[in-house]
Amino acid sequence: MRRFLAGRLLQGVSVVFLVTTLTFVLVHLAPGDPLSTSLERPGVSEQVRAQWRAQFGLDRPIGEQYLRWLANVPRGELGYSFSHRRPVRDVLAEALPRTLLLVGLALALSFALGIAIGVLQAERLGSSRDRWLGRVLLVLYSVPDFWLALLALLLFAYKLPILPPGGIVDPVMHDYLPLGERVLDRLAHLVLPVLTLTLLSSAVIARHQRSAVLDVLPSDWMRTALAKGLSWRDAVRRHALRNSLLSTITIAGLSLPALAAGAVFIEKVYSWPGMGMVTVTAIGARDYPLITGSVMVISVVVVLGALAADLAVAMADPRVRMR
Repeated sequence: MRRFLAGRLLQGVSVVFLVTTLTFVLVHLAPGDPLSTSLERPGVSEQVRAQWRAQFGLDRPIGEQYLRWLANVPRGELGYSFSHRRPVRDVLAEALPRTLLLVGLALALSFALGIAIGVLQAERLGSSRDRWLGRVLLVLYSVPDFWLALLALLLFAYKLPILPPGGIVDPVMHDYLPLGERVLDRLAHLVLPVLTLTLLSSAVIARHQRSAVLDVLPSDWMRTALAKGLSWRDAVRRHALRNSLLSTITIAGLSLPALAAGAVFIEKVYSWPGMGMVTVTAIGARDYPLITGSVMVISVVVVLGALAADLAVAMADPRVRMR
């Protein structure tokens, strides 16, 4: 088990290093720099431009800039955000919990919904319920993230104005509300982004869970359960479901990258101030340190999620622990 964990950690560190290095190189090779917008003006002399770029090390070769940044990472120094005008670590420390809340709720709800739908389809294979649920899941799987988010925004925030259109809280009234109403205000702002991510992810999970249940239905222990007098429904839900969950647990680790990528579009549409919103804003502002720091943090979260899924499978299946 220790060798298994050490191997997964080594793979995770390698992935984070490669992704971060590639991001650093690509953003620095792109035209312009973080100071282009503010310095490329007729009234700013070339001497002032050179002075500012030298102060932030932007005039140094890309290899030297990378080594300096890499040496500062172990100390938690990820650079200075030009767009937010404060250290990158402070920006990320504020945005990361919001994205983890959004993605965590969506992941939990999508697995609960996806597993339930998958079992409902598998226990009545070929029925009208199976066919109609399959069609709905196919539509949800085919819909782009941003399109579904815009559709939900138009429907529930404008046509039927029952939910706030965006943000994390009401910017005017939240601080003046009683505690209970502040909690409800925050929950109301969570509904649309969480609902959108949940619908998008549950379609994939439900299709996988249906296939996993169908794979175990012909097993001998299922025939034994039926021979003992269990109904088909009870046999599927008590025995087939439990034995088909191992592969679904693995999907949890694979779902994190998709949810992290989808959260970028969802946060932008709903103005949710999380990692996705921060990254999009940083790209528009050519904020090199913030872009690199955001990608590094997101990759760490994805790697930790995949590691947690591998550990869950190892704990649930003794055969994996023995390897």
